[in-house]
Amino acid sequence: MGTTVKTSADKLKKVKSILVTQAKPEHSPYDAIQKKYDLQVDFIAFNQIDPVTEKEFRKARIRPDEFTAVIFTSKTSIDHYFRMCEEMRIKVNPDMKYFCITEAIGNYLQKFILYRKRKVFVGTSSIEDLSGYFNKHRNEKFILPTSDLGAKDISDYLLTKNIKVIEATMYRTVSCDLSHLKNIKYDVLVFFSPLSLKAMWDNFPDFKQDETRIAAFGAQTCKAVLDSGLHLDIKAPSPEIPSMSMALDKYLVVSNK
Repeated sequence: MGTTVKTSADKLKKVKSILVTQAKPEHSPYDAIQKKYDLQVDFIAFNQIDPVTEKEFRKARIRPDEFTAVIFTSKTSIDHYFRMCEEMRIKVNPDMKYFCITEAIGNYLQKFILYRKRKVFVGTSSIEDLSGYFNKHRNEKFILPTSDLGAKDISDYLLTKNIKVIEATMYRTVSCDLSHLKNIKYDVLVFFSPLSLKAMWDNFPDFKQDETRIAAFGAQTCKAVLDSGLHLDIKAPSPEIPSMSMALDKYLVVSNK
């Protein structure tokens, strides 16, 4: 792992192509960027979700029907929670309470349950938003469906609230096979997690940054970029720039003027 030190001229070189290391969202804010600056924006998922099998899950000796409340941190966690219940032939308790860190995650629950506000509690962006609800329901028995990476930050927070929770690994995040790319020559590479960066190194262990600009979203992703010896050119979020599309736009105003 390593990079070439770049000059100011390199950093401001015109951007003609961007690779976003995620699947394209349904309503992409990058469409406006592509049109505004007349450049190519590609979307390729660098990671994929693999299910933990029922047989594997049973080894943890966790039964979802022994809990009275579940905490969801993503739509993926919802998918795999209900998948696991179905594979284990477990009937979800109609009185189960659901704690979702965002409204979008809460709304997604409607695919699986009859949505009733008295049993679905939503935050705006983080686990802390649910603090008041946890105070009222602290005697519930909580299960937290997670990936193989766990959710230590959430478990640690709940510990400060004296809320007991059991993490249940129901899926894994793994690197995709990117051999179809052949190379990774884009002017800007956009990463949203340390795992997407790991996937790049898994597939392209001899990657050299050269004149490629690196964009990273989130403190952990930015740290992973720097720790791997790459130069970080574009980062988000910040109070002034809450999204990656805004960070890219701010950069492109200068590089593509």
